[in-house]
Amino acid sequence: MGNPVFTTLTRQSGLLREMQVLAHNVANLSTTGYRREGVIFTEYMRNLGGVEAPLSMAAANARQTYLTQGTLAQTGGALDLAIEGDGFFVIETPEGDRLTRSGHFITNAQGEMVTADGFRLLDAAGAPVFIPADARGINIGRDGTISAADQPLGRIGLMRPEDPSMLRRAHGTLLEAQGELVPADDTSLHQGFLEESNVNPITEMARMIEIQRAYEMGQKFLEREDERVRAVVQTLGK
Repeated sequence: MGNPVFTTLTRQSGLLREMQVLAHNVANLSTTGYRREGVIFTEYMRNLGGVEAPLSMAAANARQTYLTQGTLAQTGGALDLAIEGDGFFVIETPEGDRLTRSGHFITNAQGEMVTADGFRLLDAAGAPVFIPADARGINIGRDGTISAADQPLGRIGLMRPEDPSMLRRAHGTLLEAQGELVPADDTSLHQGFLEESNVNPITEMARMIEIQRAYEMGQKFLEREDERVRAVVQTLGK
């Protein structure tokens, strides 16, 4: 198998991975707070000991999370929160703290603000956010301060990764920051709103078409190469 075949096979594998990522993006078009993902292609060089030119292959194992702002949709829910800016909610999970832009919260039996999966929302100090059962007229300010009847109850923690490129998807809309978290000072909250997915369906579909065409071209090349090798073997075997 020649170097061009190795190169094409690695490229085909990368294109399949990107198609899977794009399909996942499209499937989450209506998922609140979902962050679009993309595949990063890199070149991998292998030295062949000077006998031939170095072998160049495409690697598509890394993913990038796009943090562009999604559209804010009004819901009127007292515990529905949308983030404007580069901050994230901090969520406590069994696997550790995670970040999310999905701001649909409810209260559990203990009065703690939790996600639909029951994971607790953390405040600025890293403790669960608590709202008394008898609290009325809940107001959440732009800075995350929670109050009821003009009495402060706490403040929601809004954080961001020091290095945004170190974010990776955990599951669903939860992201894991592989690095330090810092306060998101330029972030504001909007009560009664939710942030929609930042996936652009037109962009995703256009890229899908490009990938499909590129994959078909690679497949045709592999088929022609296979026919060439077969012809050479048959000729030499006569």
